[in-house]
Amino acid sequence: MTNAQTSNERADRLAALPIREELHGQEPYGAPQLTVRAMLNVNETTHEVPADVVEAITKQVHAAASQMNRYPDREFTELRRKLADFLSRDLPGGDLSAENIWAANGSNEVMQHLLQAFAGPGRSVMAFPPTYSMYPLYARGTYSDYIAGTRNADYTQSADDVADQIRRSRPHVVILTSPNNPTGTALELDVVRAAYEAAAESNTLLIVDEAYGEFRQPGVPSAVELLEGRPLLVVTRTMSKAFAMAGGRLGYLAAAPEVTDALRLVRLPYHLSVYTQAAASAALDHAESLMANVEKIKVQRDRIMEELRAMGLDPSPSDANFVLFGGLTDEKAAWKHLLADEVLIRDVGIPGHLRVTAGTEEETTLFLDSLRTFVGR
Repeated sequence: MTNAQTSNERADRLAALPIREELHGQEPYGAPQLTVRAMLNVNETTHEVPADVVEAITKQVHAAASQMNRYPDREFTELRRKLADFLSRDLPGGDLSAENIWAANGSNEVMQHLLQAFAGPGRSVMAFPPTYSMYPLYARGTYSDYIAGTRNADYTQSADDVADQIRRSRPHVVILTSPNNPTGTALELDVVRAAYEAAAESNTLLIVDEAYGEFRQPGVPSAVELLEGRPLLVVTRTMSKAFAMAGGRLGYLAAAPEVTDALRLVRLPYHLSVYTQAAASAALDHAESLMANVEKIKVQRDRIMEELRAMGLDPSPSDANFVLFGGLTDEKAAWKHLLADEVLIRDVGIPGHLRVTAGTEEETTLFLDSLRTFVGR
């Protein structure tokens, strides 16, 4: 029996199950998982975790193992305090406290908690494609309607346009993404302010997803600066990217304390294990060491943009750890050519475009050399 036949039989058996009607025919979120020399398709930090961080995490996880007969701290109080201290670095004045922080198993679960509390049946969620492909899945998983807004042709967003779309649609939750995935574009704070004012008119929650916030270009602000006095504003972050903890699964947010109180109504009991809390806490203790890798990644990101332009391609300006680039006549052929050279990047479904994660200097060189060969054929 061929793989295709097996796959078709599994699909038939799935279709026969009494699953929710709207799930029939849907595809799960995913990206190719292949072992090649340069895996640059899912925006992980490809640099090795610094030895001092590995040692600290190992020590704290080992200590946590002696406590696994007991439930973990349900309020993860110490972890919230450390996350607040880290985020406060983005504030020109004043500090966040543990009361402003929530965390979960990756920013995916953070978003799920937010939509469980503020969206749901009979409610709607608005985002602005092309953007993170999980947003409509979050909406579907919480029985929420999904509203797709629009962007400018260069993927940017203007304050007046975003505010106008929010006022016309009157969703219950709005998601802005800065830097945006897959385009890499960041938002000016005037866009967030205008979006918040429009959202507040209909008592709408505004989420700014800053999963790649630590990779911003110099001088690009964070929406964390706008939290004070805005009880309907939420800023989400993750430790998967800048903290090299994609396998650790820790996402978090900053918001008014009453927002975190709302999330306690929907979270599962003891949702953060002792091991997750220990690993994240140890990583935060070594933030400076990990941020040094962030600076190295930013160098490679900027190198990618410069060299792609020299090839005659069209990279979008990026404030993230990846680069979306266009100008390809056949992006699928380019993707296959790169994979044949053991370089895996992402086809994000935009004609003529591909997205590449900024990796180590060696991985970046492999990518650029292979693509240069393809473009020069």
